[in-house]
Amino acid sequence: MSDSTRASVVIEAPSAAVLDVIADFEEYPVWAEQVKRATVLEEDEGGWPLQVEFVLDAGVIKDTYVLNYDWQVDESGEGTVRWSLERSNLLKSMDGSYTVRSSPAGTDVVYELSVAVTIPVVTMLRRKAERMIIDTALRGLKQRAESL
Repeated sequence: MSDSTRASVVIEAPSAAVLDVIADFEEYPVWAEQVKRATVLEEDEGGWPLQVEFVLDAGVIKDTYVLNYDWQVDESGEGTVRWSLERSNLLKSMDGSYTVRSSPAGTDVVYELSVAVTIPVVTMLRRKAERMIIDTALRGLKQRAESL
């Protein structure tokens, strides 16, 4: 993912618990404040979501979009979850990933995101929006995983 924004957080929970929160899309509206609804459209034979529809309401930006997921994780909950845009009204592309690794302090999570919108946006503003999305998601993920 070239030209992406990246941030990380340490979560005081086992990696499997963190991965469970990431995979529980129906609960995203509880901890990801701009997600109003998330619906799993397709799962693999192991129950991992492959395609998810999101309804987003971030103030002036409202959209419904579908992401495709690729789960490269092991039984301990470590690995990488990648996603890419299937369809959207406002977005040209959205590529991202969570990389989950156990650490002495709990679980290290790295979130990487690259977004392109259908309207022209200055790179600095796009990066700022990506940073806001990442920071909000990591903060919510941490709070949710540590509260379970």
